[in-house]
Amino acid sequence: MSNLKQPVLFFCTVLLTIFFSHVTCAQTYVANQSDYAVTQNYYVTIIGKGFSAIPRLAQLNLFANLLPKGGDIHHHYSGALYAETYLDWVEAKGLCIDRTNYKVEFSVPPPIGADCLPAAQVRADEAFYRQLLMRWSDKDYSNHSHETLPPDQQFFKTFEYFTTISEADHKDGLLILKQRAMDEGLQYIETMLIRAPSAQPTALDTALDRLSPLDREADIDAELDVAWTRMENDTEFQRSILSYAASIDKATDGLDGPEFMLRTQAYVMRNDRPSAVFSSMYAGFNAAQKTDKLVGMNIVGAENNAIAMRDYRLHMRMLRYLKGKFPGLNLALHAGELSLGMVPPEGLRHHIREAVDIAGARRIGHGLDIAYESDADRLLMKMKQKKVAVEINLSSNALIAGVEGSAHPVTIYMQHGVPIVISTDDEGVSRSSISHEYFLFMSRYQPSYAVLKQTVYNSIRYSFLTQADQAVQIQLLDQRFTAFEKKIAAMVRGFPMQ
Repeated sequence: MSNLKQPVLFFCTVLLTIFFSHVTCAQTYVANQSDYAVTQNYYVTIIGKGFSAIPRLAQLNLFANLLPKGGDIHHHYSGALYAETYLDWVEAKGLCIDRTNYKVEFSVPPPIGADCLPAAQVRADEAFYRQLLMRWSDKDYSNHSHETLPPDQQFFKTFEYFTTISEADHKDGLLILKQRAMDEGLQYIETMLIRAPSAQPTALDTALDRLSPLDREADIDAELDVAWTRMENDTEFQRSILSYAASIDKATDGLDGPEFMLRTQAYVMRNDRPSAVFSSMYAGFNAAQKTDKLVGMNIVGAENNAIAMRDYRLHMRMLRYLKGKFPGLNLALHAGELSLGMVPPEGLRHHIREAVDIAGARRIGHGLDIAYESDADRLLMKMKQKKVAVEINLSSNALIAGVEGSAHPVTIYMQHGVPIVISTDDEGVSRSSISHEYFLFMSRYQPSYAVLKQTVYNSIRYSFLTQADQAVQIQLLDQRFTAFEKKIAAMVRGFPMQ
């Protein structure tokens, strides 16, 4: 047996020499690469490309959390705060939660006979506490069997529970969101903060409320002219617009700093009567002339609602009319947040197109029904040429419309060169975060590192910041990516790549 030891020992020595030589060469190669190249190559390995066909999800999650995110520009303030925060506010204000309907009771003490629990007792009652979180957010919606609403109703109904308490202290809420943003590597948020007010209804609204999207454009504009004149001369409504602008200034005062900026969008509800929608749009456009913290206009609410579907084209014409009166305000519109089966096929043919062609939107929120739009190929080409960005909200798209994975049209937009941004939508309702949205984007669609980085920069380049503010934020993002790539490279150089 001793005669066999020498060849075996020699063979093992050769193998070890080759192995350590390979490791040494690999380490030397990595050491000589730029931080960008090391980060790029490491990213390729953890998303499941190159030598590895299996994504390393834990490493990718760490990468996503360390990644600079730029801006979150599809962001709803009330839906961004977690239910736990709202419960803290209920406690701080000495309010209680009605056991029968899970709503905040603002009568202190509550009405006689009301079964109302203060926040401390809510937390102590584990079963009720869990039920409250499941009503106020999408927590546990799909991970176990229990009584549930249809997914889109579950999502939109959550706002019924916390909207009133969400308005208790906008400044406090924004400070929470600012800290979370900075912890997550965000430097800018463009949030839908406060709903634009609407004028008090009058008998003169009747003609406007009777308008149909099929009416002649001249007839629609004639009625909008009448409403415009009335609102211009409505002293009480004008005061409410001033108050609205002032409330935005008050809530956002002092939030900007060298590492973070915040701006807001006015928003209106699409499921109200036409006169109310139009006056609310008017208030948003008007208020933007009075504060530089309001940089855009949006229209929100369930797009598959019967009123929203009926009046969609009318709403787009209202926005075009107001853009003619108030040039300069940018539009980022929820459009095409629909999937086959939510509405008849005819309802999927025109929402994105009309947001672009009629209203003149610069950004599209969600854009899920692009494959069903009439002449979708031409629309995609137009969006690319006009640089109309699409706000991708992967978590909420999966829940509300059941669109996820390879069925999500983010791949269509990327293929056709339409700019995209990754955003949260309502991270508190979805129980998500901006880091998790990037994790989903990377793990599901495996963009190259260059495309990933471009997507982050898009969140600043397609924001509604002024050119001067964009330049400042781009410079800050440059610095953050330099630091990020240095950190990843140091991490990779600290151990041999397996």
